[in-house]
Amino acid sequence: MSLWESIVSSWQALYSHKLRSALTILGIVIGISAVVFVVSFGRGHQANITGIFKQMGANALYITELSTNPTGGRATSSGTATGRLTLEDAEALTNRNRAPSVAIVAPMTSTRANVSYGNEKHLLRVTGVTPEVAQIASYPIANGTFISYQDVLKRSSVAVLGSDAASDLFGKEDPVGKSIRISGRKFEIIGVIEERGSMFGQPDDFIMIPLSTYQSKVLTQTSTRGRPVQTIGVQAVSTEEVDAAKEQITAILRQRHHLRQEEDNDFRIVDLREIIKRMNQVLAIFRTFISSVGAISLVVGGIGIMNIMLVSVTERIREIGIRKAVGAKQRDILRQFLVESAMLSLSGGAIGLMIAWVGCLLVTGTKLGDYPVNAPMSIDIAIIALVVSIFIGLASGIYPAYRAARLDPIESLRHE
Repeated sequence: MSLWESIVSSWQALYSHKLRSALTILGIVIGISAVVFVVSFGRGHQANITGIFKQMGANALYITELSTNPTGGRATSSGTATGRLTLEDAEALTNRNRAPSVAIVAPMTSTRANVSYGNEKHLLRVTGVTPEVAQIASYPIANGTFISYQDVLKRSSVAVLGSDAASDLFGKEDPVGKSIRISGRKFEIIGVIEERGSMFGQPDDFIMIPLSTYQSKVLTQTSTRGRPVQTIGVQAVSTEEVDAAKEQITAILRQRHHLRQEEDNDFRIVDLREIIKRMNQVLAIFRTFISSVGAISLVVGGIGIMNIMLVSVTERIREIGIRKAVGAKQRDILRQFLVESAMLSLSGGAIGLMIAWVGCLLVTGTKLGDYPVNAPMSIDIAIIALVVSIFIGLASGIYPAYRAARLDPIESLRHE
């Protein structure tokens, strides 16, 4: 009997017991679909993390007050800085003699403010920035221009809108060239930033204005140390220099803040690499847990296939005797039952793969809160899943096939 004849015969045997075959492969279906979906989801999540990392700067560090969020979150319940970090601190970090590993410094500070245009009024996040922030993080302009050095020097009343802020205030209308009011003061819109998606819980509902304008017109603050800021974004010279930059920043700020050796820092340095590492660790734990559940399902499915194949051998003892009597060899019987077991498992793997594919399609593009879900299923995952399912079928069918091949033809013919 050729391999093709074995495949045809195996398919006929499985098709003649459709319900039994379906129940047998259920464990394989669950295991393959769970593992493939989790791997696809994990890859999509890692791609999103990588995208966030690139947007916020590959070599970026964010210096914040101890009570703030990275990238300019609020320092206190009122949304004001406490004065631990100042514009003068940021200027000190630009000293290449003391901080040779620091390439770019971008101070920023933000608060929630009432923003109005016509009859539209919204409470939005208003952030004072310098042009350097666009060199550290990615702020691609969809329309108009970004804040310039001249805008900072002249304390210009200009603003750049995030995509959500532009949509909330102007709908489908082009905002560039129009004026809005921030806390009652008039600002001209000079640009709109492309949609970037939520990063660390902060959507695109922000407005950027020159830092000098923010400090003089929106929220005028002073402290004994100077002009307060909430966050100082820093870009290291290279990825290899990030750790050196952290040490240099720490030394400069501790000296400026007059901290004694035994005192803790009154600031923190957020390293994006550490955030990415923690996220990947959490994802790895989640993926391992779900994959373990899937692996258990595959083992249970394999045991089910072995059990059914043993039943099939018992039911077909007389058939095996007849085939041996007409010239079938042990290897023919062995191949017949191995092929049948592999086809049973492969069918379960194919169905599980289809279920995982549909699941990936359904969740891709949806959002968990502000987090976009992405679960791409690539061809390598599909191939590995099918190979694993075939392997499980072969492994589960070895003993039943060997038992069938070893049956004595005379005793088999006598079997009722």
